Amino acid sequence: MGTGQKKKDHGGGFLAQGAILAAAGIVVKLISLFYRIPVNNILGDQGQGYYGTAYEIYALALLLTSYSMPLAVSKLVSARLAKGERKNAWKLFKTALILAMAVGVVVGLVFFFGADLIATHLLSSPYSAYPLRFLAPGLFVVSTIAVLRGYFQGLGNMVPTAVSQVIEQIVNATAAILGASIFIRMGLAIAKEQKKPLLSAAYGAAGATLGPVLGATAALVFLGILIYGYRKKMLARRLARDFTTYEEKRGELIKIILLTCAPVLLSTTLYNISQSFDVVIFNNVMSAQGMAEKEYVALWGIFSGKYNTWINVPLAMANALGVSMMPSLTAAVTTGDKDMILKKVHLVIRFAMLIAIPSFVGLAIMSKPILSLLYHQGDIDTPAMMHHIGAVSIVFFCLSTVTNAVLQGINRMMTPVKNAAISLGIHLVGLFIMLAVLHWNVYALVGANIIFSLSMCVLNQIAIRKAIGYKQEVKKTFLIPLGASLVMGIATFGVYVLLCAATGQTIATILALIVAVAVYGAALLIFGGLTEAELKSMPKGDVIARIGRKLHLLRTKQDQER
Repeated sequence: MGTGQKKKDHGGGFLAQGAILAAAGIVVKLISLFYRIPVNNILGDQGQGYYGTAYEIYALALLLTSYSMPLAVSKLVSARLAKGERKNAWKLFKTALILAMAVGVVVGLVFFFGADLIATHLLSSPYSAYPLRFLAPGLFVVSTIAVLRGYFQGLGNMVPTAVSQVIEQIVNATAAILGASIFIRMGLAIAKEQKKPLLSAAYGAAGATLGPVLGATAALVFLGILIYGYRKKMLARRLARDFTTYEEKRGELIKIILLTCAPVLLSTTLYNISQSFDVVIFNNVMSAQGMAEKEYVALWGIFSGKYNTWINVPLAMANALGVSMMPSLTAAVTTGDKDMILKKVHLVIRFAMLIAIPSFVGLAIMSKPILSLLYHQGDIDTPAMMHHIGAVSIVFFCLSTVTNAVLQGINRMMTPVKNAAISLGIHLVGLFIMLAVLHWNVYALVGANIIFSLSMCVLNQIAIRKAIGYKQEVKKTFLIPLGASLVMGIATFGVYVLLCAATGQTIATILALIVAVAVYGAALLIFGGLTEAELKSMPKGDVIARIGRKLHLLRTKQDQER
């Protein structure tokens, strides 16, 4: 293998795969944003509250059945492929698939038959049982998808995951809108007949949950066809060329999968479980303080539907970079290539910040115009203020997401678990104080999320430095993107204010957002945030570099050295 190819593998290869997955993640998040707008408008804040409450517990169940599998399977498959053990990699995949399907069935049944108990006694929201029960079949489907995606990721191919995510979200969006519309009409008639006005919102929320379940089913069909074709056309030939003498036993593989999943499961659970705890604590504290169920359910609907949805958009990119880095980082650790390990860690953190920092600045400045443009009913001022306060958590969540992946990739599997446990403890104490003592109401949720994500960042950075001696570069990773983002923010807000009186809020908001993208890109290149070589390592980077040269935005090596 020549030097040029090595460079690609060390940098551009996983960045290109990461860009594919990130692009799909962004498309998925954009679809999610746009379909949630009509769903939110159909359901209202109360219906969104029931949906959001149920989905948090569903997300917790997904953590137990699915979230650890893609990373674990990817890591284990790539480690075997690095040693040429294709037969063992395929056997591991089949074993993981059987294991995941069994767990999905068991947890799905518990979820279905225990919906009333969970909604009434845990969530203090009895009507949330309707969407909870509808979500139960999705647990089996998603657990199966997780293994299929993990296998392809272990091969270093992010395209199947990317395409399946887009398919899943398109079906999800269509089914959620139709389901919410049809079921809320059914619920209105039943609510009128039974004289239970909240029943219509609960039915609407149940209808909206058809989206995630049917979307996941569509993705499963696509991946199933793909894995069948791969096994028929390519795998048989590759297995025939595998002369590995030692074949791992199924019992041994189950043990390895469980031991690998356990720390990943614990870290991802602790990392993501905070909002499941949040909804339980928030509902119960608000109820104890005398707030009516319809009021605190509506507040949670604002938090989950109008605040958190937007905070999570840039995280798709951070997740994609972490996933795409895992196979090559595992290979580097397996072969002991320390320079390659350090380079990948630097790249993944830096590219995550190139998206996270402008996202934070843009949302903090333009939240109210964006929300006013998209949501036609319910409270806008509250989620806008929440974004002004909490948008900075985008940076912390993105950084902690990629550093979690780094620690897992360098075989420090339990470190994110420990860090997440510490951060969760601080988060829960802070949340309770802000709710029960300071009476910050829904803003306590925002403050607690900032505390959790910041704590994870600090603890993960310390752990990475201790593990591999990595020292975080500051100027190009943080300062230049922040400077470019501030320029972007000033320009964006200026354009919005100037155009608002002349063109109206809608056109002013759209044009201001277009200006934001252009100004940030230009400022980033002028400040030296990306070199021409780095641009060319990304998909369509040649085109961007050519435009940058024509506009004299790209700095030369001499400029950067001065």
